[in-house]
Amino acid sequence: MTDMRPPSQVMRLSRMGSAHQTRLSFMRVLLRGLRRGGWQVDCPLWQIDTQGVGRAVYRVRGQGQCYSLVAFAHDLPDELRSDRVIAEAWDATFVLVDGEPTANDLNRLARNVPLQEAGRVSDKELVLSRANRSARLWNYVVDCLASGHQPDARQLADVGYLMRTTAVYGSGKFGAADRAALSGRGLMDGPFRSEMLAVWLIRTFVCDLVEHVAVAKGGTTAVSLDRTLRRSLGIGNSTGLGMAPFLVNHPALLNAWITARETALARVLDLPLASSDTRAAFAQALAGARVLHANWQTDHPLQKEKLGDLENDLRQLTDQVASTGLAGTYPWRGLWQWASKALSEEGQELVLSLMLEPHGPLVDDLADEMAADELHSMRVDGTMALDELKAGIDAHFGWALTPDYTDETASALFWYVSKAKLEPRLGQRYQEPGAHLEQPLDIGRSIASLVDEISKQPPHLTVAEFLQSHPQHRRAVRRIQLARTAPYGEIQDNLLAADTLPIDMLRCKLAFFGATRFDPRSDRWVRITMYQNAPFPDELHALPEDAWSLPVPDAA
Repeated sequence: MTDMRPPSQVMRLSRMGSAHQTRLSFMRVLLRGLRRGGWQVDCPLWQIDTQGVGRAVYRVRGQGQCYSLVAFAHDLPDELRSDRVIAEAWDATFVLVDGEPTANDLNRLARNVPLQEAGRVSDKELVLSRANRSARLWNYVVDCLASGHQPDARQLADVGYLMRTTAVYGSGKFGAADRAALSGRGLMDGPFRSEMLAVWLIRTFVCDLVEHVAVAKGGTTAVSLDRTLRRSLGIGNSTGLGMAPFLVNHPALLNAWITARETALARVLDLPLASSDTRAAFAQALAGARVLHANWQTDHPLQKEKLGDLENDLRQLTDQVASTGLAGTYPWRGLWQWASKALSEEGQELVLSLMLEPHGPLVDDLADEMAADELHSMRVDGTMALDELKAGIDAHFGWALTPDYTDETASALFWYVSKAKLEPRLGQRYQEPGAHLEQPLDIGRSIASLVDEISKQPPHLTVAEFLQSHPQHRRAVRRIQLARTAPYGEIQDNLLAADTLPIDMLRCKLAFFGATRFDPRSDRWVRITMYQNAPFPDELHALPEDAWSLPVPDAA
């Protein structure tokens, strides 16, 4: 098989911050699995009044399992609507229940879920979330539908969603079930599957709610959203620094994600020929990418520059494909070699995504390899000699030894957890107090400190003997040993540097979720769209599989 791209290329922040969704992204894997598994969704409870306030339950069942989204719609004054994590009220709040909630469960959840962090859920619940309206678009759509006509497609495309979530909490937060509760459940056992299920159902509730409010306002004059327009609406999301440390704290899982994607790329590059079907599928995906780019808006200067590069990349890519016709031997390898030289990082990563599109039978199995045994990765091999440990540093951590961490620009930032919200934050080391609260995300600096210490030790000394007297280096030792089997587990940049952009880490993770239309609002938080153009539950088994991620207008 073609050699995979080296971590020294793939795991740099600038490239991670250019990632795009692929057919291995979690939203797409989930919907394929729900469709193939014959899952069905219904709404056994809808208690929403004419003001759009109340509760609803969406139930999804399949393969011997059942999950229920409990949604609470609230009457939120405009002045209280905020994307910030410190908000205390929202237009809607949600919880994904393992199984079906009883009447007592619903009453318990009604007391707690609207409070979000201030409330508590039980181990019957899997995911906790909340969302706010895009007020201008929400009111516009309600008024249009109530008066009996459809909203303008261009205005919908400009925003892309009617509500955006500001948090989707899982994995044991606030009393919810731990990640291990889903172990062995097939489709739901993959990374972030329950969270992605919750978001898909939230999108359904939001569209049902806007139609309900329109009917309450317009009566018999009101109409439902045109199905194509309805599908064009995803669910928005605002994500900040709270997500960034995840990739650092879960190196084995990050390695599994990147390895799956890079393996998929290598498999495609090894194909000796491109069939007419795969050429046609690639052409349609490329057309969809152009549509997505046309609807991708941002005011952030760095992302605007990248979108300008991407526009040029798409033009060049279209011309290149037209000139070669993807003919001859190893056409995907030839296209990739050309892209690697001719296009920006943003364009290269898009080409990777597009090349996977026609090759589901070849690459989709890799989605089953994107989980990781993180407890196993916590172990330290105490029998290893220090000279072998040093060899591991030379092989995998040369990047960590390049910066001079005594220079203020190389150690300008520190990561900490806010006392008020228990959320990750980023401080300026030499301008703000609080560096004594620093979280251990300084991987490069810790490796450099370890190297300095072991240079003073006998090379035959074992790791166990060394750590007995230097326990503060255990974390660095563990990561060096893990790199032998998880080469894509480290971000190969100094996360303390003054020019670090946390949005690069956010985009990498969100692309694996399947997010699109990345719109940074600063260097520390970003808005995205999820499930745009995806089928709704009543369309899941009728529409073509996987046709939604890069749809061209006549296939939307």
